[in-house]
Amino acid sequence: MKIFSRSGESVAGISASRKFGFVALTVALAALTSAHTALAARRHHAAAQAEAPDEESGASTSSTALGAYSEACVLEPVTGTVIFESNDRAPWPTASLAKMMLMLIVAEKIHDGSLKLTDNITTSRNAAEMGGSQVYLKENETFSLDDMMKAVVVHSANDASVAVAEYIAGSTESFVVMMNQQAAALGMKDSHYYSANGLPPAKGEPPDVASAYDQAILARELLKYPDVIRWASIDTAPFRAGTFILRNTNHMVRTYPGCDGLKTGFYDKAGFNVVATAKRNDLRLIAVVLGSQHKLTNFKEASEMLSQGFLNYEMHPIAKKGAPISQSVPVTDADTNSIKPIWGRDAGVFVKRGDEKNAIKVDYNLPPSIAAPLKAGQQIGTANVTEGGKPVATIALLAPSDVAKSASLTKRLLSIF
Repeated sequence: MKIFSRSGESVAGISASRKFGFVALTVALAALTSAHTALAARRHHAAAQAEAPDEESGASTSSTALGAYSEACVLEPVTGTVIFESNDRAPWPTASLAKMMLMLIVAEKIHDGSLKLTDNITTSRNAAEMGGSQVYLKENETFSLDDMMKAVVVHSANDASVAVAEYIAGSTESFVVMMNQQAAALGMKDSHYYSANGLPPAKGEPPDVASAYDQAILARELLKYPDVIRWASIDTAPFRAGTFILRNTNHMVRTYPGCDGLKTGFYDKAGFNVVATAKRNDLRLIAVVLGSQHKLTNFKEASEMLSQGFLNYEMHPIAKKGAPISQSVPVTDADTNSIKPIWGRDAGVFVKRGDEKNAIKVDYNLPPSIAAPLKAGQQIGTANVTEGGKPVATIALLAPSDVAKSASLTKRLLSIF
């Protein structure tokens, strides 16, 4: 695989504007109609191809199905810097990596309170008829959202994916519209979804596609939500009161030190896909490998890319949340003469090992003095971090503890008598 480096690029946040005008509405309605036809065809196509291997047991793909090289990249999620890439902007069939977008929509809705992990999800006939990798849901069978998402993320269950999508949007067609709106908001320019689960398309239908870079952007956003890593790091888990065991299709959670996610995908024309993330010390990396021709090759390549990243790069520490800075601020109207502000969060600068660290500079923006009373955690200034003169981070500086206002002179004199 040809691998070369490229400087970091900014990635649009999930909070980007989602206001759609008449043209966008027309596009969404057209997508809804198209998705309805495509998804119905996929369901029957998948059922007809019951002999096709699932992600865990997949055989080698045909030699004519894929190109000579995998599409791949490695991204550092804090800065969005891509450190390795190979054909990373080429759209590629996602297979079950499409479920990562479902994971994001669910995680966001749990975060904003519109969904709860305890919500009961009832299986529709449509969901129960899904082929491929599944947990064999029966019509009207009910599980919590948390259990359904374990089935989706760990076992890559197509039936559970459809059940969750229908619960959120009313239909898979409407959910697919949400997926594409989310992809556009994230700046995923090389992606388009036609299904909620990534099943192979029926003859004449387009596949779900995304580039390696877009998958890394999506993974970067997913890392903001603890539930995602909680699901994705599971090795095995009981389902349906222990009568069915979920086993993670991502072998790297068992074989690669520090790996705690994220997702795999496979069908013949897509090849073996993986998005993997691992953390060592203060550095987390995301590796994407798409289109491997043989089972386990995707894991091998992703592991090698992550290892090279950890070997050659580091997160140079700048701030440790709660630790005091070196500078003091005078306090007036208090018995305490001064305080040392503390860092409001952890921070570091992503650098290549061996590069000169003298280019990293921290400037404090603090008032000449501050008047009591103060509350612990109250912001009293900021620290600006630059590397080679370029801004890297702005970090809040906080009061380390409460500081009471001193008693008046009269009160202090009276307290003597």
